[in-house]
Formats: sequence, structure tokens, C-alpha cells
Amino acid sequence: MQLRDYRTSILLGITFTILLSTFWYMPQLAFIIFISLLLQLLLLPPVNYLNKKLPRSLAAGIVLVAFVSLTFLLLALVSSSFVPTFSRFITDFPQLTEKVQNIPLLQESEFLNAELDNVWAELKSTSVDALKSSLTVLLSLFNKFIDMVIILFVTFYLLKDGEEIKQYLATRFPQKDTGRVLNLFNRILSALRIYICSQLVICCITAVIVFLYFSLRNLPYASVFAMVSGICEFIPVLGPTVASAFGILLTATVDPFIALQTAGFYLLLTQVNHNFIYPTMIGKSLNLHPIAIILGIILGGELLGAPGMFLAVPFIVICKLVIEDIYEHRLRQLENKKNSRWLAQKHPET
Repeated sequence: MQLRDYRTSILLGITFTILLSTFWYMPQLAFIIFISLLLQLLLLPPVNYLNKKLPRSLAAGIVLVAFVSLTFLLLALVSSSFVPTFSRFITDFPQLTEKVQNIPLLQESEFLNAELDNVWAELKSTSVDALKSSLTVLLSLFNKFIDMVIILFVTFYLLKDGEEIKQYLATRFPQKDTGRVLNLFNRILSALRIYICSQLVICCITAVIVFLYFSLRNLPYASVFAMVSGICEFIPVLGPTVASAFGILLTATVDPFIALQTAGFYLLLTQVNHNFIYPTMIGKSLNLHPIAIILGIILGGELLGAPGMFLAVPFIVICKLVIEDIYEHRLRQLENKKNSRWLAQKHPET
């Protein structure tokens, strides 16, 4: 085996290892770049459409401004229902914890009671610390605002010059493999676009369905449960399980029979999402086993916390596609060598 035959594969492996490791060594920078990339993938179709009639920079600016405006409008609409309900939920939280701990089934389990006590204690201490350190919270919000401004600027330039950036990066690899590298980049970007768009749609559908269920049943905190369910859908497999447990536990404080019905509702919703909606929207393009997703989410949570759990599936998709590309290239190289030997034996030089 000659090393130069696999130079591009080695460079790809090293490059993506370094890029992914930046989330560990420089998490803030890497997170800004990755979120900007996801936004670029989300907004690219309307920019391409407008670019047929307008300069690309103008098309990118119009789409980005429209996206930010729509986001603020949706936040305002959601907040009008969510903020009052969430405030009431926080006020009622101590009484809810007592009701949960007084559920007969939980009273009989010392282990569950101990775990619940730990969870409630952590939540209470977190709330108290947040209230005591209001200045720190304000500084943190300011930093997040700066991050959002940077993300918007990076997204704009990715929308404007993304194709040139991709071409430039591909030309940094050996010239004979430029097409291969471009194809790999396109496969990664296509898979990420499918993933982020599908996740957003599933999150919105889940939040609306949960809100309608709790509203129609006249159950309290409908918008809180809807928000929790929608956000948790961003963490496949584990997220919906946590949201379901949260909803079932707190509806059990109203009526155990309603909690049983809520459990059936969440079970049906999860099965429909992950057996019909999720496969239909994502199809077989990602082709990830649930065990790989679960282990990736756990590892991401251990390394980076909540952002790591959110980014686990995109990470796995990128690693999977890079490994597949390297493996397929090796198979092609072996096949070419085999064919070369066969031709040499069939037509020996005279």
C-alpha cells in the first residue's frame, strides 16, 4: 500500500477530527460557527430563489431580516401565552412538588422519593442562585446577545459566499480528489439540512399537539408542557421520554386517571412521531441506529452538557459520512489494483 494513494483520506480524517475537537477546546467559537451553518442550510433555498432576480448579497440580507422578524413575531405570540402560564407554574412549583411526592405509587418507593428530593432540591437551589445573582444573569444575557449578533453576521456571509468557501476548501486537498471532496461536503450539508428542517417541523408539530391536548382537557400549564415537549424533541429518543415523564408526573397531581390517559397520549404521540413522521421526513438518508443516537447523546451531554446533547446527532452524521467516504475510497482503490493486476496477467508485455 502506497501512502500517497490514501493522502486525501488521511487529510479528511485529520481535518474533521480537528474541526470536531474545537467543540471541546473552543466550545463558544465552534458553537457559533455550527449554529450559523445550520441557519445557512435552513435559509439557503429562499436565498437561491431570490438570487435569480436579485444580487446574492441583497437576497441574503432580505431573507435574514425576514427570518429575524418572523422569529421575534413568533416569540412575541408564544410569550403572550407562555410567560403568564410559566410564572404561575413557578409560583405553584412548591405545592406541585409536594403533590408529586404524595402520589401513592411514589410514596412506596424510597429510591424514587430520594431521587425526586434531589431533583427538587437542585431546581430550588438553581432558582435561588439565579435570583441572587441578577447582575451575572444580565451579563450572561448580554453575552448571548453579542453571540446572536455574531451568528447573524456569520450566517449572512455563509449565505452570500458559501459556495465560494466550499470550493476554496475543496481545492486545499489534492487536485485529483477535488470532486470527491466536494461530493463529500455536499452529502454532509444535505444530511444536515434534512436533519435540522425535519427537527424543526417535528418540534413545532409536537408542541402544537401537546398544547391542544392540555387545553382541550382543561389541564393547567398547557403552554409550559407544550414548550417542554417541543424543545425536548431536539434531543432524539431521550428528549421525548423526559418530556413525557414530566407531563405524566405533574398531571398525576390533578388526577391519577388523567395521568394514565396522558401516558397513553404521550405514548401514541411518540410512536406516531418516530414511526411515521420522522421516517417520512428524514427517510433513510441518515440511517442511524437508535443505540448510536442514545450513546451519542449521552457522550455529548457528558462532554458539553445541553449543547452536546443537541449536537450529538449532527456529529454522528458527519462522522458516519466521512468514515463511509474513506471506506468507499479504499474499496475503489483495492478494486482498481485488482483490475490492474488482472489486465497485466491477461495482456503481458512482450
